[in-house]
Amino acid sequence: MPTYNERDNLPIVVTKLVSVPGLRVMVVDDGSPDGTGALADEFARVHEGRVSVLHRTGPRGLGLSYIDGLARALRDHDEPFICQMDADLSHNPSDVPRLVAAAADGADVVIGSRYVEGGRIENWPLHRLLLSGFANRYVRRIAGLSARDCTSGFRCWRRTALERIPLGSIASNDYAFLVELLWEAHVAGCRVSEVPITFVERRAGVSKLSSRALRESAIVPWRLARRGGARAARGPQRARG
Repeated sequence: MPTYNERDNLPIVVTKLVSVPGLRVMVVDDGSPDGTGALADEFARVHEGRVSVLHRTGPRGLGLSYIDGLARALRDHDEPFICQMDADLSHNPSDVPRLVAAAADGADVVIGSRYVEGGRIENWPLHRLLLSGFANRYVRRIAGLSARDCTSGFRCWRRTALERIPLGSIASNDYAFLVELLWEAHVAGCRVSEVPITFVERRAGVSKLSSRALRESAIVPWRLARRGGARAARGPQRARG
């Protein structure tokens, strides 16, 4: 769970997560100046063995935080399922068991989806709804993905599937990282499933969506499409050899 200036939301989301039996929480703090990291350390002390904290240094970014967090989870823990989610209460911690159950039922990656039957969004203005809906159609068409919610950050991975993803080679940051990560799962042959969720706009703190993130999100699907074309072109050449 990556954090940047989520001091107001962190106590609520961590308390809800540790109430789920058997769930362990890793907070990946990106050098929050509001003290989120120190607060996470206190939760790790109180919930020893259930909560851990990764304090990042160096360049900031959602994608960089996820790469570090997922890599640490693979390296230091042996749980069969690894989830990723936002810390701003947009994702309901009580939905985590449903995502894990879907992964245990055979999926390699399960998306908490706003755009399958039963999924919905609360408290977004019309322009955000239109932008998100367009972005997902755009990504599916350009990058060749079939998931309805390609930009959701609420996911559960089967450990063996996540181990096949080249995390170190992912170049995108910000929200485009989520698209590239899903594309790599598609290329790796992962079985993708979606379960409906209710996405709720954050109640505290400031959204991290920026104009830079929007520009990157527009460019990355084309880069992935070119990369996919290059891989397809190399495939027959290797086969002929």
